[in-house]
Amino acid sequence: MNQIELKALAKINLGLDVLGRRENGYHDVRMVMQSIYLYDEVKIAKKKEPGITLTTNLKFLPTGDGNIAYKAAQLLMDEFDLKEGVQITLNKHIPVAAGLAGGSSNAAAVLFGMNRLFGLRLTQQELMNRGVKLGADVPYCIMRGTVLAEGIGEELSVLPAMPKCTVLIAKPPISVSTKMVYEALDSKEIVEHPDIDGILEGLRKGDLHKVADSMGNVLEDVTIPMHPVIADIKQVMQDCGAIGAMMSGSGPTVFGLFENRASAREAQKMIRDKGLTRQAYVTNIHNVRRK
Repeated sequence: MNQIELKALAKINLGLDVLGRRENGYHDVRMVMQSIYLYDEVKIAKKKEPGITLTTNLKFLPTGDGNIAYKAAQLLMDEFDLKEGVQITLNKHIPVAAGLAGGSSNAAAVLFGMNRLFGLRLTQQELMNRGVKLGADVPYCIMRGTVLAEGIGEELSVLPAMPKCTVLIAKPPISVSTKMVYEALDSKEIVEHPDIDGILEGLRKGDLHKVADSMGNVLEDVTIPMHPVIADIKQVMQDCGAIGAMMSGSGPTVFGLFENRASAREAQKMIRDKGLTRQAYVTNIHNVRRK
């Protein structure tokens, strides 16, 4: 095998709670993560010349060691002293800096792909152990599916699969600093915590409405006052029949869960017509077949 092509899936948070802050600055979290079928295309090809070459369709992205996918390749090349080089091509569709783990998913795809290409024989857990050195979301992006994340996000537990539904993703044209959001959260008291246990119960019962009714993101209280457009997008989704709508991660992306595709399409059109964002995509949840 000389090359491999992979889909690097985006993720949303069905629930995001922050339990406290550690002395080292990291936060203890409790999150329910879900893969969705919005993806970047990642192609990895061997080349005789040593080293890593990375190209992408987005001109503003770094193509050297400022790119997490490049760092993932470097990590395995250094550890296993690989003599051949690799050409990595990223065709990006996941909105960047959006709370959808696009970069982390690219890194996960590179770890997975190079493991196959070079016959490194690393298990999924061994790949995840390396992934956490690159970023907190990378191990989840290797595992994918419906997962509970605890600790600082590195303690992952597989959950029952999310009931099928249509997902609308809308990313307003603003940037949100995750670091700033968490710093702002530290300066205020968390009054209401999301019902993570309610989401888990809904997943166990296969009850989409229970999951949607229990969804919550503690970071909304910080990000929405800074960027009211997030609330405007949520409102459009709810008005068009979303059974649940919420900001993903630290934002600014909003997702809505719909029981039928026509309602999601209507919301997508209305969001664009109102000028809230052009980046609005209708897709599905992606469940992983577990062994």
